[in-house]
Amino acid sequence: MNDSSSYTPPRIWSWNNANGGRFANINRPTAGPTHDKELPVGRHPLQLYSLATPNGVKVTVMLEELLALGHGGAEYDAWMIRIDEGDQFGSGFVAINPNSKIPALLDRSGPAPIRVFESGAILLYLAEKFGAFLPSGAVSRTECLSWLFWQMGSAPYLGGGFGHFYAYAPSKIEYAIDRYAMEVKRQLDVLDRHLADNTYLAGDDYTIADIATWPWYGALVKGLLYDAGEFLQVQTYTHVVRWADLIAQRPAVQRGRMVNRARGEPSSQLHERHDASDFDTKTQDKLAAPH
Repeated sequence: MNDSSSYTPPRIWSWNNANGGRFANINRPTAGPTHDKELPVGRHPLQLYSLATPNGVKVTVMLEELLALGHGGAEYDAWMIRIDEGDQFGSGFVAINPNSKIPALLDRSGPAPIRVFESGAILLYLAEKFGAFLPSGAVSRTECLSWLFWQMGSAPYLGGGFGHFYAYAPSKIEYAIDRYAMEVKRQLDVLDRHLADNTYLAGDDYTIADIATWPWYGALVKGLLYDAGEFLQVQTYTHVVRWADLIAQRPAVQRGRMVNRARGEPSSQLHERHDASDFDTKTQDKLAAPH
């Protein structure tokens, strides 16, 4: 280990909001809104407030998959929450998600709006609401939920751990990168061993477990996350690669990845989504228009 710096934690920690990290301007140790800002509301019962991070992609893929199955009630308005500008700390957003993290969903189809936050909770809510992508049998349902919760518990190691220290931290810390790279590779090995004998995570059927896991680990092995494929030798996890390629071919996944995306090629971005026709009618000028 080549980290020559030493650090002794103080007796009482204090917040240094100028620590130089990429997200230093929006991270803080307190909750609650920082400003008053109402959220826009479209014409559909489902209102999604999100950004095309891996957690956000989970939900837009789920909604597009539901629509592909013919569930018209899954039509939705997707509004972009620009987390780098602090939109998640607006009063309207905090009212839906007190944790100030995307995605957040508001279901206005009933007599009173229902708020749903945390991406795994949103997937489970939608699966139960529409009776899709969640097995009904006790054994297969339990297997699906086990992998769903595995992903929810594992993603912080990949995102907040490895991704932060490898891609975003203001300085490279060998110990931190090694620690999280080791855990991410262990998780990839868990997936690879399981997928050696299963088409999808819960068996033969595509479920919310796959929808939750693909934007993280599928994107990682396909070179769409952190530009860390060579570093982690992701191509050696051949069963994960096979699974990731299979899911990437689904049209609903391709559409879901576009929604609320604000980076990459303009053709891959749909800042807001209010109708299925938006995928066909958007233009570069529309993408560049202020919101």
